[in-house]
Amino acid sequence: MSDSPISHHDPTKEAGSKGGSVGGKDTGGDGAQDTVGSAEGEAASGPTDEATNQQKQQMEQQYQQMRRKMRVDQLRNMVKHKFMVLSGKGGVGKTTVATGIALSMARAGKRIGLLDIDITGPNVPKMLGVTDTDLHVEDGQIHPAIGPHGLKVISMAFLIDDPDKPIIWRGPIKLGAIQQFIGDVAWGELDALIIDFPPGTSDEPLTVAQTLPEMDGVVIVTTPQEVALLDARKSINFAKTLKLPVLGVVENMSGYTLHGVAKDANGEPIVDAQIEVKGPKDIMMKAETDGDGAWNVTLDIFKRGGGEESAIDMDVPFLGRLPFDPGFVTGGDDGVHRIIAEPDGPAGKAFEEVVTNLIEQLEAGEDTAINIL
Repeated sequence: MSDSPISHHDPTKEAGSKGGSVGGKDTGGDGAQDTVGSAEGEAASGPTDEATNQQKQQMEQQYQQMRRKMRVDQLRNMVKHKFMVLSGKGGVGKTTVATGIALSMARAGKRIGLLDIDITGPNVPKMLGVTDTDLHVEDGQIHPAIGPHGLKVISMAFLIDDPDKPIIWRGPIKLGAIQQFIGDVAWGELDALIIDFPPGTSDEPLTVAQTLPEMDGVVIVTTPQEVALLDARKSINFAKTLKLPVLGVVENMSGYTLHGVAKDANGEPIVDAQIEVKGPKDIMMKAETDGDGAWNVTLDIFKRGGGEESAIDMDVPFLGRLPFDPGFVTGGDDGVHRIIAEPDGPAGKAFEEVVTNLIEQLEAGEDTAINIL
């Protein structure tokens, strides 16, 4: 990793560590060569030595690129399925969905890797409670952090000393880091590698598609309202342009369910009855109680069904709906995902349905040839 763009995360530094630096953390390299020498040093070395050093650096870069390509080729054989999680816009819960899918699959006994490609805003380690992990580097390869249920995780967040410090990188350095995350990580054998992207359809997914052309496809995350659906349709068309299979659409934040128990004046439960519940704006909603008097009604906060309608209109699979659950907010802040905190709750069961449908699509074996324009 001597040509590592990952070691350049501090924009005030012109060069990163050579030979084994990960995120500016020294792993045993010799240090970057000083490109600003004194007049005496230039006179002593002469132009011939300078040319020789440049040739050595070029040879080293070519060698590292060759090793990375070999590792990517090996990755293709060791990872059964590889798919992207995309959204056309931010704020739809894409990372929450990506981590939930990964945890649900890992909980079911699958060997899963989760790659956080959001270089400037990495949040996956926070949601999984593994932010304090120090990545191990051996033989030029980065070993992933291990999360719940044995989930393997790689993210830029592991490589930043100060979480409040912005990563200010131009495109080529950022894309070089993405290539390293794919080619320089010791993923081992996996049933699936899930790649979480920043919002949009630009450099990051294009880079991954070019680096891993045998991609199984993409999962599109949206919320039900029309503004989000407009961008989700762009993501679907982006995948179709690259001839990437759309594995399906996930409708997130689809309804918020209220729960309660109906009781009479004496405090006894009202069983097997129909009751009315006053909702927002004094809207009356009907609910039925069970044998214990328990009832529930669902509020369509962000509308409902838009994701499924868009999937039908654009002839792609619909994987399922995920509820609006405040537990995702507290869980993300505490590092305990809803799948971990309440795996058999409504959100956990909804994720199980999404994963079941997703696995069916993965095993369908669609043609994954990619056309990069």
